[in-house]
Amino acid sequence: YDAIIVRSATKVTAEVINAGKNLKVIGRAGVGLDNVDRKAAEARGIKVVNTPEATSISVAELALGLMFACARSIPQATASLRSGKWEKKAFKGIELFGKTLGIIGSGRIGTELAKRALALGMKVLVNDLPGIQPQYGEPCSLDQLLAKSDFISLHIPKTPETYHLLNKEAFAKMKKGVIIINCARGGVIDEAALFEAIQSGQVAAAALDVFEEEPLKDFRLFSLPQVIGTPHIGAQTKEGQRRAGIQIAEKVRDALKGAI
Repeated sequence: YDAIIVRSATKVTAEVINAGKNLKVIGRAGVGLDNVDRKAAEARGIKVVNTPEATSISVAELALGLMFACARSIPQATASLRSGKWEKKAFKGIELFGKTLGIIGSGRIGTELAKRALALGMKVLVNDLPGIQPQYGEPCSLDQLLAKSDFISLHIPKTPETYHLLNKEAFAKMKKGVIIINCARGGVIDEAALFEAIQSGQVAAAALDVFEEEPLKDFRLFSLPQVIGTPHIGAQTKEGQRRAGIQIAEKVRDALKGAI
């Protein structure tokens, strides 16, 4: 084959790449490229293309939905009703209005989330690599963001530099009662440190769509009632999947034609 298109589950390893004698293009229908050995592809002169813009709105909307779910204990209140209870006074939440949202990573998804948070009357702080100016929100250092944010949402790739970015030391710098949202990549949060931070009350709640190991095998975090999660569904909308499919087909076509 001249091209291969994959989603997130398929690993395009050096072995796979070297077996493709005619391979010219690798297409990843989605954002992250951590399942593609880009060094092996580059060594063979194989182009790697993805669709970072296709599901930005889908993921940003999930992050926002998880913020609401944590702020109002929606999954816990639903579970209470399912068990036959009426615990109205047990679920006193907080408003998003007037709160500070810290966004780590001001790419397409972080930008879409910032736009929506500002529309809700939130203050938005943004941390990114030096020299990157966010379109929305106030740029700040990571330490400033950790100290001032009521909600922290991660929108960064998993790299050696971002691995366990939120660790024991980072949680200690946060405002007590912070709510953590991760729709980025598993591994950017130290899950053991998050467990301890929730147990101690430093972190009030966490909503996770991604995990260090997927499919998830260690469900220890979910023994904590303050944790809610989804099985990496950030991009799983009809609209997002349609855009991703169309865009990756177009990019692979253009790469084969030498247009990109």
